[in-house]
Amino acid sequence: MITCDDVSREFITRHGRVQGLDQVRFSVARGEFVTIKGASGSGKSTLLLTLGGMQRPTQGTVRLDGCEVYALSPADRARFRARSIGFVFQLFHLLPYLDTLENVLTGLPPGSDAVAGRKSAVTLLEQLGLAERARHKPATLSAGERQRVALARALLKKPPVILADEPTGNLDPDNAAAVFEHLSRYHQAGGTVVVVTHGTDADRLANRAFHIANGRLKETTR
Repeated sequence: MITCDDVSREFITRHGRVQGLDQVRFSVARGEFVTIKGASGSGKSTLLLTLGGMQRPTQGTVRLDGCEVYALSPADRARFRARSIGFVFQLFHLLPYLDTLENVLTGLPPGSDAVAGRKSAVTLLEQLGLAERARHKPATLSAGERQRVALARALLKKPPVILADEPTGNLDPDNAAAVFEHLSRYHQAGGTVVVVTHGTDADRLANRAFHIANGRLKETTR
C-alpha cells in the first residue's frame, strides 16, 4: 500500500547540508500497524511527512495505493491527501475559532455529502466520549480531549491509512491508552496505521516495527 524507493531528503542550513532521510526503502502492506521509533532529530517526522505527501524528497519515489505521490501537481496532491490520508499530530492542529464538531468536520474531503458527514461526525464524537463537548472550543478542552478531536477528524473520511506523529507525546498514560485503543479499532476494521513515536505504547499493537537513526531506516525484531 505504501512504498518508498531510495528516498532521501536533504535540508540546507546555515551550517551546511543536513541529511534528513538517507536512501530509505520501506513498504507497508494494506491492513498493517507499523511503528517507527527513533531519537529526536533522527528523521521520524521527516519520513512521516514525506509518506503523507507534505514534504517532497530530494530523490526517490513514494507510492501510496499505487499512486506516485510526488508525480502529482501540488493541487492534485492536496486532493489526494484529503481523500486518502488521515493525519494525527502531537500538537493537535485544531482551529481555535471552531468548536469540536466544526473541527472534526474539517476532515471531510471537498465534495463530500455534508449531511452524511455531519451525522458521521456526531457518531464519532459519541464513540470517543466527546458528545457533551461538541460545542466547546479547543481552548476549553483537555489535552486528551483535543487529541481525540484530532483523531475523530482523521477518521471521519474513513481513510485507507492513518499517519500519526507522536500522537500521545503530550498525553498522560490513561489518555495515551485511549488514543491507541481507538487506533487499534480502526486497524482491526481493516485500516492501515503508521505511527512515529519514541515511546512503547504502540508496541503491543504493531505488526512490524522499525528504527530510524541519522535518516537511515531498518526493521527491528519484535
